[in-house]
Amino acid sequence: MSARATPKLADWMTVGGRVLLAALGGYVVAALATAFLALSLPGPKAEAVSAATLASFAIMAAAIIWVFAARTLARAALVLGVAVSALIFALWLAGAFSAGVAA
Repeated sequence: MSARATPKLADWMTVGGRVLLAALGGYVVAALATAFLALSLPGPKAEAVSAATLASFAIMAAAIIWVFAARTLARAALVLGVAVSALIFALWLAGAFSAGVAA
């Protein structure tokens, strides 16, 4: 007989929570980082946006890897929350929320 334990509901919920956090949290971190990089990179605006968009793929991959590498789901959520807060603050400092920036 095999001594393999069957996964419990709590295990399934933890994995589901990590998948959801990786997908949504990774997207939010990558989107905010892309916006910040597009505003802060030097050079022509089109090149800054292109470079920021290219970087967003690596940023989202790093966020997803972090979510699954973290010791607990709460720690992963806390780190992504801090990253989102820091990026929102950086965007505010860069003037992204003032009138006329998108034009």
